Amino acid sequence: MFALLVVMFPLSVAQADRLTIPLGEQATSRGDSLPQRGMSAQRVIERHGEPSQRHEPVGEPPIQRWDYAGFSVYLEHDHVVHSVRQHQRHRPEAP
Repeated sequence: MFALLVVMFPLSVAQADRLTIPLGEQATSRGDSLPQRGMSAQRVIERHGEPSQRHEPVGEPPIQRWDYAGFSVYLEHDHVVHSVRQHQRHRPEAP
């Protein structure tokens, strides 16, 4: 029984899929910089222009999202609380 498990184990590992999530690379993977926490909404507009879409504030305190090409900015009142790159789907290369 043990010998069978030893033989079968490498087969199950070899067939496993690999998922890579580039955590921590969102803000550093490109040359342009994302708006930083505490930056004013006016400064974001000065540096990046008008957003392509503004979402209405939600919750208390009010949090709103501004969408740009490639990233989104979350603001509390008139200051940035977080900026994230939008996921870009990578197409697998043909064998």
